[in-house]
Amino acid sequence: MMNRMFAKFRNFTNLIPRWWIWYYRALLAGIILTSLAPVGPRAPLGAPQTVETVKPQVCVHTRLIDEVYEWKIQRSLKLIREMGADTIVEFFPWAYIEREKGHYDWASADVIARHARNQGIKIIARMGLVPAWARADLEEGFTTLNYLPEESFDDFATFVAAFAERYAGEIDQIIIWNEPNLSFEWGYRGVDPAGYARLLQAVYAPAHAANPNVLILAAPLAPTLEPQGSPNGLNDLLYLEALYQEGAADYFDVLAVHTYGFTEPPEAEPGADQLNFRRAELLHDIMQRYDNPQKPISITESGWNDSPRWTKAVRPALRIQYTINAFEYAEQNWDWLDKLCVWVFRYPAPTFSYPDYFTFVTSDFQLKPIYYAVQNYARGWETSENLWLPAPGD
Repeated sequence: MMNRMFAKFRNFTNLIPRWWIWYYRALLAGIILTSLAPVGPRAPLGAPQTVETVKPQVCVHTRLIDEVYEWKIQRSLKLIREMGADTIVEFFPWAYIEREKGHYDWASADVIARHARNQGIKIIARMGLVPAWARADLEEGFTTLNYLPEESFDDFATFVAAFAERYAGEIDQIIIWNEPNLSFEWGYRGVDPAGYARLLQAVYAPAHAANPNVLILAAPLAPTLEPQGSPNGLNDLLYLEALYQEGAADYFDVLAVHTYGFTEPPEAEPGADQLNFRRAELLHDIMQRYDNPQKPISITESGWNDSPRWTKAVRPALRIQYTINAFEYAEQNWDWLDKLCVWVFRYPAPTFSYPDYFTFVTSDFQLKPIYYAVQNYARGWETSENLWLPAPGD
C-alpha cells in the first residue's frame, strides 16, 4: 500500500516543472536560515540624543507598554523628545512581567527603557495590575486585575524591588498603584486608606534596598467629590488626609497628583467642592500640614479634552490656550512642583470615543495643533499668537 502511495507521489511530482521544484527548495531553505539567524532589534538605535528644552516641568504620560511594534515606541519617543519633554510617565503592569511567580519577562520593559535612554528621556514608572497567581478568588466570583489582597503585598514589594534594581540609574521614580480612592482601582472593594498605607510600607524599604536612589511616589488620587460611605470611591482630599493619619508620610518620597481642568481655565479658583486644575493646591495644603514641607509633588496626569461630544470638554483652541496657561501658571506659582505631566501623548489604537481627544498625536502619528503649541512653549519658540502653528523652518 505504502509503495503504491509513494509511486503516485513520484508520478505527481513528475508533472511539476523542474524550476518549481527548485523554487520551493530555495524557499524552504530561506525559511530555515531565517529562523536560525539571530534576531536583532526591529528598530535599530541611532546616535544617543538629548532633549532640548527650556521648560523642565513639561512631561507627558505615554501608553507604550501596549504597542505591538517596536518602531512605534521609537517613533513616539522621538516625537516626545522633539516636542521638548524630557520625562514620561509609563505604565509597567506587574501582571505583564511576572505571569508566573518568580519568573520575570522584562522584554517589553527593556524595549521601552532602551529607546527612552537613546532619546535622552527619563521615565517615571507606574506600577499596578495583579497577576492571577497573586489574586484571591472571592466566593461570589473572580477578582479583577486591580484586586491586591494583603497577603500578596510582600509579593508585590518583591516585584517592585526587582524592577528598581534592574533599572537603577535609568528609572529612579516609581509610582505605587493608581487612584486607590476609587473602588474600581482598588479591586471593586471599599476604598481603604489604611490598607494603602500598609502597601506603601511594604514596598518602601525593599525598593530602597534594591536601589538606594529610587524615589517612591504615593499613588495619585482621582479628583472626585465622592462622600464618605460612597460605594464608588472617596473624595481625594478626604482620602489624602486619612492616608497621612495612618502614618504613610514615612513611606513615600514624592506625592503624585492627578488634576484635570475639565471645562474651567487653569486660573480658576480652587475649592473643596470644585474639580479644576488648581485642586492640586488643596492637596499641597494637606501635605504641608502633615508632612515635610520640602517634599516634592509631581502632577502625573493633567490636561483638557476637546471632544465635540463630551460635556467635560472644551473647544480645541481653548484646550491649547488652557494647556499653555497651565504650564505658565505652575511655573510662576508652584515652586513645590517637580513635573507637570499631561495626559496623554498617544494611544496605540483609537478608542473611538472621547479619550481620543486627550491625545497630542493620533494613533497613526498625525501631529495635532496642540503638539506644536507645547513644542513652541517647551523649546522657547513661543510667540504671542498662533502658538499652535509649527515654528518656522521646523
